[in-house]
Amino acid sequence: MSVIDVKVPDIGDYKNVPIIEVHVKPGDRIKPEDPLVTLESDKAAMEVPAPQGGEIAEVLVRVGDKVSEGSALVRLASEGGAQKDTAAKAEAPKPAAEQPQPAKAGTSGEAPETEGTPARVPLPIGVDFGNVYASPSVRRLARELDIDLTKLKGTGEKGRITKDDVKRALGGAPSGGTGIPEIPAQDFAKFGPIETKALSRLKRLGGPHLHRAWLNIPHVTHNDEADITDLDAYRRSLDDAAKEKGYRVTLLAFLMKASVVALKEFPSFNASLAPDKENLILKRYYHLGIAVDTADGLVVPVIRDVDRKGIVELSQEIGAVSQKMRDGKIAPADIQGGTFSISSLGGIGGTGFTPIINAPEVAILGVVRAETKPKWDGETFEPRLMLPLSLSYDHRVIDGAEAARFARRLAVILEDVRQLVL
Repeated sequence: MSVIDVKVPDIGDYKNVPIIEVHVKPGDRIKPEDPLVTLESDKAAMEVPAPQGGEIAEVLVRVGDKVSEGSALVRLASEGGAQKDTAAKAEAPKPAAEQPQPAKAGTSGEAPETEGTPARVPLPIGVDFGNVYASPSVRRLARELDIDLTKLKGTGEKGRITKDDVKRALGGAPSGGTGIPEIPAQDFAKFGPIETKALSRLKRLGGPHLHRAWLNIPHVTHNDEADITDLDAYRRSLDDAAKEKGYRVTLLAFLMKASVVALKEFPSFNASLAPDKENLILKRYYHLGIAVDTADGLVVPVIRDVDRKGIVELSQEIGAVSQKMRDGKIAPADIQGGTFSISSLGGIGGTGFTPIINAPEVAILGVVRAETKPKWDGETFEPRLMLPLSLSYDHRVIDGAEAARFARRLAVILEDVRQLVL
């Protein structure tokens, strides 16, 4: 294996040309013709490609550096017996008239849309984004990932769209990662009969949100269980009286009140990570999301100010909101502003699961059906009703020990209903 210095090739009369993008980092495996850096003169942009394949041993330049013909760019470890110093072949500069320039703010039809605009769409065959201010490699990446560059706002110098901007449109980390390739399409009909059924509107809307949350948040799930034998007996007595008045008292209302008690003791669970990823936004209000199963899919309406409401009031509101969701009368305000969510599968079954965090929240509680189990009281086994708890949390904000303490505290609160009024 030999190490070669890849240098700026013959770029004509241009000297002291600034580097506006560096496409590689040490350790990257590259192929011949992969772009290494992008240079930009006052008239044109050009990419410097790799002369051969290998591994990047060292990057010798950074964005903003000015280079000329013969300037060393990277050190490339190659298994091919190449010369010690190699000048890469550069893409020929485009004439100034062909080089796209940044869109001017306020110009109709030219300014790129904001970063929040959905950009991933099936692209027309042969699209080249020739009028977009981006390098050839960025355009190529956008075509491969079905990203519409006209919908992106460039963060590079002079508004240039970079590879990080394209990756950001996928919902992944803006740097240090790569776009996730799509699962290859298959013709399932050749294996047997098929039927194509459209996803419901809720699933089409909720899918991208869940995908972003799963990709961006390092999920960890902590499991525990609570003895709700006494709580369930009390709940049943309240429910008997409630049925005569037209509503039900379910375990969910107790879970919400118990969660608020725990959230006040562990405020980092009632928070959101700031966009700069260096600060935590602690919320002094308690708006809890509850997952509602509807015919069209899962909806998470938000019950506001749970700390100010009692079990009976919460039970009535849960019933009203759940019916509203099932009737398809959801409004944007109904699902916004949550600080912590609860997903209950108790009416169905299961022993545990990993609920996906409802970003920008940092934790979510999942519960399944309670089960009667024999528990040792020091002298004998007694049948006790045990409720499994599954707590998913954002590991950037919450560590494992804190999650375990939160889950245990929640279990203790549920085991002694008197603590809900303390």
